[in-house]
This record gives sequence, C-alpha cells and structure tokens, in this order.
Amino acid sequence: MELGSWALISSPSLLALLPLLAYLIMVFRNKSNLAGLAVGIVIAAILTGQNLKALASIFVSALGSFLGTIGLIIMFGSGLGYLMNRTRVSHTLVYWIVKGIGVNSEFKGMLAVIIPSIIICGLLGTLAGGNAVIAPVIIPVVAAVGLTPSTVCSLLRVSGEVGLIMGPLTGVTLATLGVTGLSYGQFMLWAVIPFSIVWLGATLFAAFRIQKKLKGIEVYEITDDMVDINSIVSTKEEKITTILFIVSFILLVFFGIYTKQGTSYAVIVMLILSIIISVFSKLEIDSAIDTFVEGASKMTNMFLVFIFFEVMFVMIGLGGGFDALGELLTGLVSAGGKAGVLIVAALVGGFGIEAAAVAEIQIVHEMFINLVNQVNLPMEIWATAILAATRITGSLYPTANLAGQLGISRCTNMKEVLKASWIGAGALWAWVIVWAFVGPMLV
Repeated sequence: MELGSWALISSPSLLALLPLLAYLIMVFRNKSNLAGLAVGIVIAAILTGQNLKALASIFVSALGSFLGTIGLIIMFGSGLGYLMNRTRVSHTLVYWIVKGIGVNSEFKGMLAVIIPSIIICGLLGTLAGGNAVIAPVIIPVVAAVGLTPSTVCSLLRVSGEVGLIMGPLTGVTLATLGVTGLSYGQFMLWAVIPFSIVWLGATLFAAFRIQKKLKGIEVYEITDDMVDINSIVSTKEEKITTILFIVSFILLVFFGIYTKQGTSYAVIVMLILSIIISVFSKLEIDSAIDTFVEGASKMTNMFLVFIFFEVMFVMIGLGGGFDALGELLTGLVSAGGKAGVLIVAALVGGFGIEAAAVAEIQIVHEMFINLVNQVNLPMEIWATAILAATRITGSLYPTANLAGQLGISRCTNMKEVLKASWIGAGALWAWVIVWAFVGPMLV
C-alpha cells in the first residue's frame, strides 16, 4: 500500500494522526467507537489519497490482520461463554468456589467476590459478562455478612479487570503478548502478577474503608432474581462437564505454552472447549451451534471495531503518523531514559486514551515503540506501561464499564465507588513510577 496520487500529506507527517484525534474526540463526546472510527477512516482516506478500490483492499486485508484475529477470538470466547452458561458450567464453578471459601466473615465475603470474579472473567474474557454470571449467586451470600453494595461493586470491577489481564486466552492478554513478543509466563511474572497484587491490595484497603463507613447504612435488598446458594444443586452431568472443562482448559493452555503456539491457537482452544462442553452436557448439535452463534453475535460490534481500527491504523501508517510522533517524543522524552519512557507512556494511555482495550494497546504500542527500542527498554518492563495505559483509565472517571458494574452489583453510590477506584489508581501510579526505575535493573 502507498499514498495516493492526490494525497494531502507526505510521509512522515504528524497530520496523519488527525484521524486518530478525530476518533478520540468523538469517543469523548460519548459517540460510539464505530461512529468515531467511521469519521476517522474518512479523514484518513482523504489525507492519504485512497480511492474506493484501495480502501476496499485495506478492509479485506484487515480481516486477516492481528486485530482481526483478536476480534475473532473475542467472538469465539463469547460463544464459549454462552455455552458455559447454558450448560451451567459457570454456575457450578461459582458454587464450588463460594462454598469452598465458607463465607462467615466480611473478609471471606470479600474473597467470595474477588476469586470467582477473577476466574470467571478470566475464562469468559469479558468484565460485564463474567460478573453478570456470578453476581446473583454471591450477593445473597455476602449480604448475609454485611457487605455493602459499594464494597461489592468496587471489588467486582477491579477483580474482573484483573481476570482480564490474567486469563491466558483473553483479548487483552493475547494482544499484549502479540505486540511485546513475550511468553505468557514472562508476562505474568514481570508485569501482571505484581501489577495485580498492588491493585487488589489497594482495592481491599478501600473496601474495608467503605465497610467501616457504610455498614448498616447501605444494605442489600434481596430480590427474587437472586439465587440462594443452598438451593443450588448441580447434577452429576454438570459436575462431570465442569471437571472436564477445567482439565481440558489447563491441558490446552499448557500445551500452547510448551509448544509456543501463536495467538491464533486460541481460536482452536475455544472450539475444542465448546465441543467438549456440548458433547458431555448432551446438547443437541444444532442447539449447541445456535447457542455458540448467539454468544458470538453479541461481539459483532467489537469485531467490527477492531477491523475499523486496523483500517485506520494502516492509513495512519501510510502517512507516517506514528513515525513522526515517535521522532517528536524522542526529542521530548529520551533524556529521561527507560524510566521516563515508561512513565510517560503510562500517563498518555492512562489519562489520554479511552478506547477498546485491545485497540488501546495497539495505539500506545505504536506511539512509543520506536522510543522503547531507542532506550533499550526491555519488553518485560514495557508490558507494565501497556497494563497501566489500558487499565487505569477506567479508574479515573465514570466510564461505561464502571456504570455496568454499578448495575450488576445493585449499587447506586457512584461517589464511594469512584473514591475506591482513585485509591487503586493512586497505588498503581506509585507502582509504575517505582517499577520504571527498579524493573529495568532486574531484567
């Protein structure tokens, strides 16, 4: 691909970033991702001189791109999630975890929120979908020990987010592994585990603070759509299916790690797990396929978002937008060395960009990768900047994700939940600054 004969810019040019700027403005004005991307693509096509034939070619190529693959994986993950719910694998897992914890104190109640959320969101690859499964089961249990809705909401949001960065087959994890070239083990050891410990620790501190302030003032009203955990009875078939799912998932993940499978391996894993669940739960084949397709269809919008992002990125690349930005940032940031690059990248993403997480990873990586290479910042440490850029944004101000968690947890106290989010974000910023100086010396 190349610039058209009537292109308005020559490469490299900062003007090539105007489509990305237009997209961000649209999103901050509460327009949808697709609406913002459509405007961005039109601007990009005009700037780079792409005719209809060239634009169509870019769209076709985008279907086989890295972002296109991640979009397909997310769709398949949603399909698998629907099958897990249909066959009650998700519910059985939540039941086993909560009963195993034995909730008889506030702290155990918090664990009963955190652990299932991390596991289910990590398996399903979705924050809203994962927590929507567990909330009706855990709310009556934690309400009995006095947890407030604000406490539950704060814990659910962060735990679900941690699940998304820990899950080996989530879009966020696969995208980060794709751009950094790290193995799953390296990503967990150097970035995710320390990042998650800091985040969960600060959020637990905030949760105890909320409990002390609001216990007895803010209480749950148990409704008919909530589930009495003592009334849950898993059939022998559901237990066997759940056990086989867990064993198969672990074996497939370890096989993928051992044989160094690429991102596309996740597609096969999703399909194999879907087949295992369908067969052992004795779902009729057409019913199983319909359930999978129904789940996958819920992510059609997200798939299109990734395709549109790829199209826009290609044209920004033709105009040399990220190259020009890299040269500018080099002059401004390189004096700060490895630590300066890490901190600035985390700040730019955390405060300046709110997009679909996978696309946000691509944006931040493209913006800073030349600078990262110039200062020889190890990818193990760069991964922390990507985590900060994509996770902290949702903790700074009300977002759609936060609003969704308020609804799922039956919470109306946005003020207290935001305060808890700020405590978590503050701890993460402190960790990023410390790790920016210490991390590169350890790798």
